[in-house]
Amino acid sequence: MPEITSILVANRGEIARRVFATARRMGIATVAVYSEADAQAPHVRDADRAVLIGPAVARESYLVAERIIAAALEAGADAIHPGYGFLSENADFAEAVMAAGLTWIGPPPPAIRAMGLKDAAKALMDKAGVPTTPGYLGEDQDPATLAREAERIGYPVLIKAVAGGGGKGMRRVEGPGDFEAALKSAKREAAASFGDDRVLLETYVTRPRHIEVQVFGDSHGNVVHLFERDCSLQRRHQKVIEEAPAPGMTEEARAAVTAAAVRAAQAVGYVGAGTVEFIADASEGLKPDRIWFMEMNTRLQVEHPVTEMVTGLDLVEWQIRVAAGEPLPLMQHEISLSGHAVEARLYAENPAAGFLPSTGELEHFRLPPGIRADAGVEEGGRITPFYDPMIAKLIAHAATREQAIADLCEACDGVEVWPVKTNAGFLSRCLEAPGFIGGDVDTGFIDRNLAELTTTPAPSAAALAAASAAALIADDSGIMEEPPSPWRELAGFRLNAAPETAVRLFLDGRPILAAPSESETEPRSVLLDDDGHLVVFEHGEAFAFATHPPSAGGGDGAAGDGQIRSPMPGKITAVAVKAGDVVAKGQPLLTLEAMKMEHAMTAPFDGTVETLAVEPGAQVVEGAVLVQLTAA
Repeated sequence: MPEITSILVANRGEIARRVFATARRMGIATVAVYSEADAQAPHVRDADRAVLIGPAVARESYLVAERIIAAALEAGADAIHPGYGFLSENADFAEAVMAAGLTWIGPPPPAIRAMGLKDAAKALMDKAGVPTTPGYLGEDQDPATLAREAERIGYPVLIKAVAGGGGKGMRRVEGPGDFEAALKSAKREAAASFGDDRVLLETYVTRPRHIEVQVFGDSHGNVVHLFERDCSLQRRHQKVIEEAPAPGMTEEARAAVTAAAVRAAQAVGYVGAGTVEFIADASEGLKPDRIWFMEMNTRLQVEHPVTEMVTGLDLVEWQIRVAAGEPLPLMQHEISLSGHAVEARLYAENPAAGFLPSTGELEHFRLPPGIRADAGVEEGGRITPFYDPMIAKLIAHAATREQAIADLCEACDGVEVWPVKTNAGFLSRCLEAPGFIGGDVDTGFIDRNLAELTTTPAPSAAALAAASAAALIADDSGIMEEPPSPWRELAGFRLNAAPETAVRLFLDGRPILAAPSESETEPRSVLLDDDGHLVVFEHGEAFAFATHPPSAGGGDGAAGDGQIRSPMPGKITAVAVKAGDVVAKGQPLLTLEAMKMEHAMTAPFDGTVETLAVEPGAQVVEGAVLVQLTAA
């Protein structure tokens, strides 16, 4: 059996820190790799040794297998853990790691390949007796053949890229009249994203729930499951909130889906941690005959902590032990469920602005105590546009689902991040939505309730009182007259100013008259940033109050001054207006590509395009003025 004494993690951020934590506990040395953008990142400091592997762009650093393997050999590591994303499901990388004499902490390359193409994987699952969604997996890609198969399956149907993932190359088609256009669109997107325009067809489940099963295999032929997770709360096919076990899961349905997952793993000779994903028809509850295989992720999942919390097991430790040739630490009858766990993914993004990613320095970063928080960043760090914007995972575990949800909601309410924007308030509103609390969810839940979930509530009377009291204290002490300086915290007032005292504040450029309160409200912390804003945190939101009206020439880019600025470095992929055009509030002006996603920049008010500073293909820096509008 290979002895593992030093592990290199071929990843960054939260997952690298997660693996390092377990390795340290096991007495195993750790090696980090980092790009030039991550030189000061927490995962670099966490490791015993760190090796630079290239520039900030992932394709020149974290996706270059040769550099990662060379770093492992240089640092004396004897094993590589891929984490998730990047090269974690790349069979060629796994083979190269083993060819270099290193231990691969992951499944065998043939298993990765077997599950890598959706059509081949589904055919393999059919042979293994794993239920799959009714559809078409044939090689004949003629549009006429595909149209006939869609008629046979019955509308609505789902067109999916054979080599797809992340929702790319996927189209829902309601009827035969829409099929041709949807097929062409799906094939174009699949070819652009994966270099393969082949598609498969599936029946479209009208109330789909995403159910997945954590499986583990070892090199001695043992395979077990660690129960299921529900990941139905999604946005644009990306998971937002995950939980274990799945709400409404009957013992009969659990037995069926976990047995199917074990058969799937056995069919490909699986070793290590893997997740078998299923789609369930939730129109009449979870029934054993209405749950079908979707795909298998041949790696550790982002949401693995909820499984750890309800089983009391360390899945990374299991990965390391299995990679070292040991048998599974426990057999199936020794694994049990305890309580309920819910996880929320904290992203650096602005839900109120179409979930536009937010970059910059984390001048203030506080996560609430009392729950598990797996974070990839720390206060003083910087969110860059080069990588996924997830900055932390918040996980609550309690005896009941209701309590776990309440604990996680309270934790999301308590997130304090500034000036980078986060989705904490959005997460809190998802968690307190009656439909979610009642377990009546499917993958369309967020889209159906998007307006309500993304609307930022007005600050409460207590928040206004705290801001006004802070303004008075700052004014009396002369702080507001001092030059800009690092953060100051004005904390824990007892709000006892006279009732007639009132302060004129400005929130997003709008005047608000606020007064300190004599009531015994809970003391709140107020932060004074170097731009003179008084920042109050409430329900996961950061309310930045100004004590002076916005100047005519200043502003925040897409605010009242009409300057539309780039929120981050990126590339202009489309321009929808020209100088002189009259535009309406919310109308798309241009599209910016950054952080592996496209983001529409829209008009903040009715007006006229005065100047247009960019054209398609232009590379822009953060803060660059893209469009100047004049208000109607």
